[in-house]
Amino acid sequence: MKAARAKNSLRRGSIIVISAPSGAGKSTLIRRLMDSLSGLKFSVSTTTRPRRRGEKNGRDYIFVSRQRFKRMIAASQFVEWADVFGHLYGTSWKQLRAAQEAGYDVILDIDVQGHRQVRMQLPEAVSVFILPPSFRELERRLRRRHSDSSEVIARRLSEARKEIRHWPEYDYLVVNDRLAKATRALRAVVEAARLRRKAGQQQAKEICKTFGG
Repeated sequence: MKAARAKNSLRRGSIIVISAPSGAGKSTLIRRLMDSLSGLKFSVSTTTRPRRRGEKNGRDYIFVSRQRFKRMIAASQFVEWADVFGHLYGTSWKQLRAAQEAGYDVILDIDVQGHRQVRMQLPEAVSVFILPPSFRELERRLRRRHSDSSEVIARRLSEARKEIRHWPEYDYLVVNDRLAKATRALRAVVEAARLRRKAGQQQAKEICKTFGG
């Protein structure tokens, strides 16, 4: 593990933004991606949403009061933040930069609002939009979760109709029709990001030194 970290430190980590309508399978894909590829770090969002059963502060989210969140906004501590269904969510500059400097590629699980803000602040970020194979399949997945009321599901579906209009704003599109196939596609995006010139420039400089001159 130590050797892997030392090797990663020669490369500045990339920012990978992943967005999708609720129910498209984004969380499952991210888990599978991180299980299959080393050198990734998931960006833990700060939120005012109440903690759900089984969630751990600092692992799933950083839970704060609405008043503290607003103070953090005023202090410009967020790369992006958004109001989602009445709760505030944000990505910390400090956490992001620390992970990048350590050579980790950082995965941001954020919505289209957050993506726009990240694009303005970090134009070098790589972005992926995940689509379900159809509206009917999205509805089926949401109902199969048995975690939301009919009213909440209707609201999520209504929001999904708006969100999918923004897929052309992203660098890559992954259709989650088959989980294994979509995971491979997402992994390919991360591996391509690692080969970009800017991401590997420090490592390239170290190699060039060995040529002398």
